[in-house]
Amino acid sequence: MGTVVDDAASVEFHDFFERHYAELARLAHLLTGESDAADDLAADALLALWHRWDRVRAADHPVAYARGVVANLARSRIRSAVRERRRITLFWSQREDKTENPDIPGMVDVQEALRRLPFRKRACVVLRHAFDLSEKDTALALGISVGTVKSQTSKGMAELQRLLGSQEAPRRMHAAVLRATGAEGRER
Repeated sequence: MGTVVDDAASVEFHDFFERHYAELARLAHLLTGESDAADDLAADALLALWHRWDRVRAADHPVAYARGVVANLARSRIRSAVRERRRITLFWSQREDKTENPDIPGMVDVQEALRRLPFRKRACVVLRHAFDLSEKDTALALGISVGTVKSQTSKGMAELQRLLGSQEAPRRMHAAVLRATGAEGRER
C-alpha cells in the first residue's frame, strides 16, 4: 500500500467490508457456480481492496471497483479450472482404454468406496496405488510429511477394505484401485 492507513480509513474499510461482503460473495458464487469458492474469492477481493484502499476509497464507485476485482478473480479461477480439465483430458486420452474382462461392478464399488474416504486418505491411496508415486513424491504432491503419507495410506487402505467388505491382500486391493481409477495400463 505504501502509506500507513489512518484510523478513519480503517473504520471506513471495515464499514465497506460489512456492507458489501455478502454481495461480493454472492457475485462470486453466481460467476463461478461454486458456493465453496465464493467466500474465498470475496475475501481475496477484499484483501486486494484493502491493499489499495487509498485508491479504492477515492474512486467514484468503490463498489463497482470491488465487483470488478471479484469478476477478475472469478475469471482467473475459471480459466485455471479449464486448463486443469484440459490437462486431465489430455492425460487420460493418451492412455490405453482397452481392458481385458473389466470388472465393472468391482470398479464402481471401489470408486464409491474411494469417494467415501476423507480427502487426505483418498489422495494418499490414489497417488500411491493408482499413480504409483513413492511416499516421498506423494508427500511433496500433497504438502505433507512422509510419515503422514504412510499413516494415511495405511488407514485409507484399511478403510477401503472395511467399506468393500473384503479381506483381500493389499496386492489385490492395489489392483482394484488401479482398475477403478483407470490406471491399470500405467502400472510398472
